[in-house]
Amino acid sequence: MITLYQFGPAMGLVDPSPFVMKADLLLKLSGLPYRRVRGDMRKAPKGKLPYIDDDGQIVADSTLIRLHLADKHGLTLDAGLSEAQKALAWSVDCMLGDHFYWGIVHERWMVDEHFARGPSVFFKGVPALLRGLVTTLVRRKVRANLWGQGMGRFSAAERLRLLEADVAALSALLGDKPYFMGETATWIDASVYAFVSGALTDAMGETPSRALVAARPNLAAYAERLRAEFYSG
Repeated sequence: MITLYQFGPAMGLVDPSPFVMKADLLLKLSGLPYRRVRGDMRKAPKGKLPYIDDDGQIVADSTLIRLHLADKHGLTLDAGLSEAQKALAWSVDCMLGDHFYWGIVHERWMVDEHFARGPSVFFKGVPALLRGLVTTLVRRKVRANLWGQGMGRFSAAERLRLLEADVAALSALLGDKPYFMGETATWIDASVYAFVSGALTDAMGETPSRALVAARPNLAAYAERLRAEFYSG
């Protein structure tokens, strides 16, 4: 049985990390038996979650997990897609993981109001005397990551403009289809669902990403449809 190492439910989500949620839905789509275990980033092979243990084979990173499922189990999860559609799916996945994600990170970690209602829960286990210092140091590291990636260099208005473009692209590409690429769920649905449902959580109040996604009826309906199909039990 495959073991998925995750953070665990938080902030009104199956997992606060869209990459963990992506890996989780990939495993659901695969039909392979798996279990969830709370992971420890200090023990994770790349210092991040998720990662899986597949009969002793350790695979870290949600995209590498998908490729592993294809290599080891023959599960590409893209049956019926043309080469152009496969390329589109890859492009959307990169947009979400390398661009949209950083907009969400900024609003969750750098805006005090949203941080207090969201990521601050991660620090509840830290002794009270150290909690403030540890929280400050971690947020400082996140800020440095955002600056290095580039999103942290933009103004609030510029970040909003970029988030708007990402959400508009997702909405236009989804259209009125039940799944992102058509009538059947494929691997890209794991990624799109993870990021769209993550943005829609109201645990942190009315974040910019939540407002933008909620304003697109097809994206909100898509998230609810997949939640009911895969996470209602």
